[in-house]
Parts: sequence; structure tokens; C-alpha cells
Amino acid sequence: MAKAHQRTPVPGPAFIRLLARVTGVDVSAPGQPVSARLGQWIDWNRAVALSAALDGRLPAPVDDTPFFDETDTGAACAHARRTLEEAIAERGPGARAPAADVASDYAPYRQQYLNLQRSMQASTGQLRGRLRDMLARHSPAAARLAEVDAVMEQALSPREQALLGGVPALLGEHFERLRAAAESSPDSVRGDWLPRFHHDIQSVLRAELGVRFHPIDGLLAALRTDSGTP
Repeated sequence: MAKAHQRTPVPGPAFIRLLARVTGVDVSAPGQPVSARLGQWIDWNRAVALSAALDGRLPAPVDDTPFFDETDTGAACAHARRTLEEAIAERGPGARAPAADVASDYAPYRQQYLNLQRSMQASTGQLRGRLRDMLARHSPAAARLAEVDAVMEQALSPREQALLGGVPALLGEHFERLRAAAESSPDSVRGDWLPRFHHDIQSVLRAELGVRFHPIDGLLAALRTDSGTP
């Protein structure tokens, strides 16, 4: 008896595992350690800046009005994330059933996804910068962490945005596969594909939001540790 083919479990964070499952992309374990891959992504100019951030003299913190009080930092970050989660649930692709004449067109879903990506990028970028400003006002160790994070954001953000920018296209292929499978299926199951796609695209959006908040969560944890705040 022939055995069913089993895919190798996908390594990496939840976002990658979910995207691989939804889109059917075969993701193999990386052949190089993270340090080696980072060396390929960071050019010599960024490498010099990173070395200076790690070992050099730190710039004086900018003396301006904080974006929010440090006591409210966690609440402000949570509010920003909650606002984006609500936007995904209420206005994101798959949040509402489309009109019958656009149900078979992926273009509206793609545009909604791109709009939410821009909102996520703007919100998390602002939070990340303000958290760095606040860390720079704390201990030398916290200020150095803020400087390193700034260099890493500048070095890796273009690659990150390019990779995340490809997600809508992958979901478009998933949309077409589901629709094609439904069209070749019995009438009794043809109506199931669109709700499934809605669930999948919403799940991917929420997972991407989690990825974009990883640096925020890390900086917030560092700020709390340096401040002695639970």
C-alpha cells in the first residue's frame, strides 16, 4: 500500500510556517547559521556603522518631548497593536463577504492587504523610533542597544520590506488555486473555498503583524528591564 507523502515540518517562526502551509511553498531548513546570512545582508558601510554602535562613542540623546510618558509606554504600544488588529478584523481583506461580481477577483484583496501593510509599517516604525529615543535617555547600556537597533533597522529594513512585499502575490496564487479547485468540484462544495480563503488571508495578516511587532516587544522589554518596571 502506497504511503501518503508527508511534508517535512517547516522550520522558523509562526508566520513562516503559516505562510508555507497556506501557499504550499516548500520551505527547507537554512543551510547557513544566522550570523553567516547576516554577513551577506549587511554591506561594509553598515558593518562599519554597526561596529561603531557596538564599540564607539554614542551620540548625545535628542532632548525633545517624549512621544508618551514612560509609565504609559506599554499601554501605548498595546493600543497601537490593538488598533491595527481591529483594522485587520474590520476593514482588512476577508473581513466582509465581497459582492458577487467581485468574489472571483483577487485585486480588491491585494489592495486591502497592501493598505494594511503600509499602516503596519508606519505605526511600528514610529513606535520603534520613539522607544529608541527613550532608551537613549536611560543607562549607557540601554543607549547602546538603541543605537544598535537603529543600525540594524537601516540595514535589514529594505530586505524585510521586499520579502513582506511578496506576500500578497503568494496569497493571490493561493486564491487562484482554491478557486480552480472549487470550479472542478461538485456543486455541494463549491461555495466553501471563499470562506476558507478569507480565514487564511486574515490569519496571515495577523501573523505578519506579530512579526512587525517583534522589535517593538524587544525594545519595550529592554526599557522595562532598565527601568526596573515589571
